Amino acid sequence: MKRVLLLGASGLLSGAAREAFLAAGHDVSVVSRGSRPLPPHPRLTPLAADRRDAASLSAALSGEKFDFTCDFLAYDGDDVSRLFAVPGFSPGRFAMISSGQVYLVTEGRTPPFREGDSEAPLMPAPPEGTRDRREWDYGMGKRAAEATLRLEASALGFPALALRLPVVQGEIDGSSRLWAWLERMKDGGPVLLPDGGAQPVRFVYASDAAAALLRLAEMKDWPALPALNLSQPADIPLKEFLRLAADLAGLRPRFVPVAGEALAAAGLADACAPYWGRWCSRLDPSAAFALGFAARGPREYMPSVVRAHLDAPPRSHPGYAGRAEELALAARL
Repeated sequence: MKRVLLLGASGLLSGAAREAFLAAGHDVSVVSRGSRPLPPHPRLTPLAADRRDAASLSAALSGEKFDFTCDFLAYDGDDVSRLFAVPGFSPGRFAMISSGQVYLVTEGRTPPFREGDSEAPLMPAPPEGTRDRREWDYGMGKRAAEATLRLEASALGFPALALRLPVVQGEIDGSSRLWAWLERMKDGGPVLLPDGGAQPVRFVYASDAAAALLRLAEMKDWPALPALNLSQPADIPLKEFLRLAADLAGLRPRFVPVAGEALAAAGLADACAPYWGRWCSRLDPSAAFALGFAARGPREYMPSVVRAHLDAPPRSHPGYAGRAEELALAARL
């Protein structure tokens, strides 16, 4: 039995990790702001703290020692520095959840990305106030968090790595990205499909990422790597992924191919099509697989995911508010 700390409680992956560690018999402490109660469990300890407030973190974690820590909430270097400034805090092995976005802010590499591709030259910052800039800021923040973690781990002498993930799929997904597609399919109207759905996508199932974290906590030899990718083994075209989701839901959608330029001209490029565009990363997980980690493909994990979305539909994706404009564009096409 190990003492485990999870920084973050409300996300898709943090919830899957919490359940995986409890099922394996570990004692789990979860740091969150406490706005959402956690399911009661005899080995689960909620700790109320604001991840971005140094005094709050210190009140919750001063002098605390753990065997394994996973940080789901580190978005920049200051987040990491603030955590390790807590007096007497000892994390044990440390995994930080990072993102494939660290590759997408670089130039000169083509996906699927290997871990070393993050060393490629950086792209220039996109214009302020654009989606590209928001996505770029996120990727740059994660790069800074990774860099700070390497410095802290070296200085304090604990094993650490960044687990880089693409889009995470799961049964309870607060992002509503999969539901964005299913809701459009269910309403009976045409569904715009950017560039005919030819773009390859590559995701990771939340339960597989949670199993990887459990393996990191329990494995005998810690990987001698600063970062590790995890994703499903192979690409799948977006259209094929959506066809699979539709079949599992018993739906027969009418997809309408649309050029990306037409979506942009209609002001819909950022709203109606999750998993499409340059900010959807594709990772090469071969290094993780060589170490014994595993991840399933969509034909294995999507039946459970789609069923959960239909049984308990999430809130509408924000882009669904522009559905009328989508239908008008589909009619013109």
